[in-house]
Amino acid sequence: MTIRPILTVPNPILKQISKPVTDVTDATRALMDDMLETMYAAPGIGLAAVQIGVPLNIIVMDLAREEEPPNPQYFINPEILRSDEETTPYEEGCLSVPEVFEEVERAKEVKLRYINYHGEQIEEWAEGLYAVCIQHEMDHLKGILFIDYLSRLKRTRAVKKVQKAEKLKGNL
Repeated sequence: MTIRPILTVPNPILKQISKPVTDVTDATRALMDDMLETMYAAPGIGLAAVQIGVPLNIIVMDLAREEEPPNPQYFINPEILRSDEETTPYEEGCLSVPEVFEEVERAKEVKLRYINYHGEQIEEWAEGLYAVCIQHEMDHLKGILFIDYLSRLKRTRAVKKVQKAEKLKGNL
């Protein structure tokens, strides 16, 4: 497994629309393994393939608390079949927008369909943090970042904050 660099705003790759995965192969699983390792190292709770420069419909997540054993989840070609009309605000952050946290309204519950690590199709309901995180990560697959839900002023400030931090680290 390899830890890969995570792209940060305003990298234009983050705005690309990801492509569907046609087959779950050993290469697909190796990519998901790298994504999971990258997410854990960051550290984060969710990562879309496009965030490491691979615009494919793949997401990894692990919502286990620190005191719990890891519980990695893999989502290939995820889709939301139904959304609860009731929304809930949640303070979100993103590995591609480091050190920025803002409240975003998301559906309280969603019904998902996706293919797992082993190529099996799964349908299930997600609620709470699971629902928030899957919606956030699925936005990445459509080229949408959580800061796109903010006012223009807040979005501009967030991007400038990331650029300044990257410049100080010598990455720009």
